[in-house]
Amino acid sequence: MSLLNVIKEKSNMMMPEHYKKMDRREMEERVKEIKELLGKKLFIPGHHYQKDEVIQFADTSGDSLQLAQVSALNKEAKYIVFCGVHFMAETADILTSSKQQVFLPDMRAGCSMADMANIHQTERAWDKLQSLFGDTILPLTYVNSTAAIKAFVGKNNGATVTSSNAHTMVKWALKQKQRILFLPDQHLGRNTAFDIGIHLSEMAVWDPNKNELISEGKLEDIKVILWKGHCSVHENFTVQNIKDIREKHPNMKIIVHPECRREVVSLSDDNGSTKYIIDTIKNAKSGSEWAIGTEMNLVNRLIQQHRDKHIISLNPHMCPCLTMNRIDLQHLLWNLECIIEGHPINRIQVDGETAGYAILALNRMLKLA
Repeated sequence: MSLLNVIKEKSNMMMPEHYKKMDRREMEERVKEIKELLGKKLFIPGHHYQKDEVIQFADTSGDSLQLAQVSALNKEAKYIVFCGVHFMAETADILTSSKQQVFLPDMRAGCSMADMANIHQTERAWDKLQSLFGDTILPLTYVNSTAAIKAFVGKNNGATVTSSNAHTMVKWALKQKQRILFLPDQHLGRNTAFDIGIHLSEMAVWDPNKNELISEGKLEDIKVILWKGHCSVHENFTVQNIKDIREKHPNMKIIVHPECRREVVSLSDDNGSTKYIIDTIKNAKSGSEWAIGTEMNLVNRLIQQHRDKHIISLNPHMCPCLTMNRIDLQHLLWNLECIIEGHPINRIQVDGETAGYAILALNRMLKLA
């Protein structure tokens, strides 16, 4: 790519300054106008962790895979403006038809967890692990991973997993091979394996930066190899947070996401996917008390939606997901205006070969869970 094209591409990614000076009401009215103008040609999926200023315009809200699947089913939509992060928009592009275009309002909206496992590190790790264990490993990847990692897993007979079906998928994988490599979140992998009866001594951690296996036990006893990655939000919930809640609110139940550390999950009253947490709070008795260990935008929304219950964040100093929060009202409006002006920006496109292998990984999961 020429220097001129590089400069042009970078300038296209930068939101014009005038959007930063617009009044919120003005922006909201403009988004409403564009939605009405485009009608069914436009579909806006919004992840649960999005800001209220964005989620108010979502045609549907949910978890990443759910949103990608709903987008694929919406055959009338030509433009899918995905209010989430990069890997989610990639999954939507993989599952939607060639007649549909997927956009991300801000290309800087990434996922620190997904970025902790790139394809070069993974291929290097796979070679090393094959030399250590031979053909005894099946790769699994959390859907919170790049298209390239999903494709790697699909190419090597593995599957994707979600936080809702991880138990089913890990059990399935261990029937296929003696061991699994779980990417990219070590905490979800560890919590899931422990829940189905695998001892911590039978788990090892692969450090992609040092390119080495970290294990306190014997190699032959290892059943689960955990990629050394984590969610920057969920890893910030601590044992001390739980101790504080137990002391200050003895009647309060603690529910956390399984992306939290093992010791946090083990001390909580319950744990589960984002959908599980939402449904649990929704179905809880009026007057019940809850400390929730997940992303702050969602916790605040649950507080507003269930005023008959006492709900707080497990960590009172928790911040929203910083990368998810790059999607704001300004960027959403900018993206939509570029669409109606005929020069769409921030399109997410996954090449055919990568998409093909990634679909294999996704379909193996969908057939089982």
